[in-house]
Amino acid sequence: MNKQRVQELLFYHIQKHSSVYLFVTVLFFIGVVFGAVVVNSLNLGQKEDLFYYLDRFFGQVTKGEVANSADILKQSFWHNIKYLGFIWILGISVIGLPVVLVLLFLKGIVIGFTVGFLVNQMGFHGFLLSFVSVFPQNLFLIPLFIVVSTLSLSFSLKLMKQFVRSGSETMVAAFMRYSTVILLILAVVTLSSTLEAYASPFLMKTTLSFLE
Repeated sequence: MNKQRVQELLFYHIQKHSSVYLFVTVLFFIGVVFGAVVVNSLNLGQKEDLFYYLDRFFGQVTKGEVANSADILKQSFWHNIKYLGFIWILGISVIGLPVVLVLLFLKGIVIGFTVGFLVNQMGFHGFLLSFVSVFPQNLFLIPLFIVVSTLSLSFSLKLMKQFVRSGSETMVAAFMRYSTVILLILAVVTLSSTLEAYASPFLMKTTLSFLE
């Protein structure tokens, strides 16, 4: 019964905010496409400089000279927590609504640029490297960014409506539900950071050894 209740609440939530989810998802993937397109706007010198540092990094990965996994885990965890936490905080402020959209768009640009640059410079090998280095952690992070951004926007819109007219639901109850997102952020970021710290370096080293 509890599982069925959770499924019903989840379905109701997605149905209620389906338009926001659609908008946020489309915006994110527009950012991904834009990031990939930006790669083509770089001149030859800029591409060579970036690839030089990237090639050095791959060399360090192959030799096992990258930062230890514990440091990567810590850095990745706090970076994502601060980024997602900022989006969550912006949801409490009506004026933060456009900033949430900008942050989500920028996240898409970063992912699109990373994958696009690797593919542009290394072809199929670049695709394989982007798959093992970018995909594992973002398999969980991307849905989390979309969910948190959607909830942030929805809560901001709820605040705006509350200023105009009194709703049937108190903002205290809505805020308490919104605050439970923090638990989701902590759980998913911990999982994604663990993958980035331990799985991605191993997969990258294995892939680079295979491509040599």
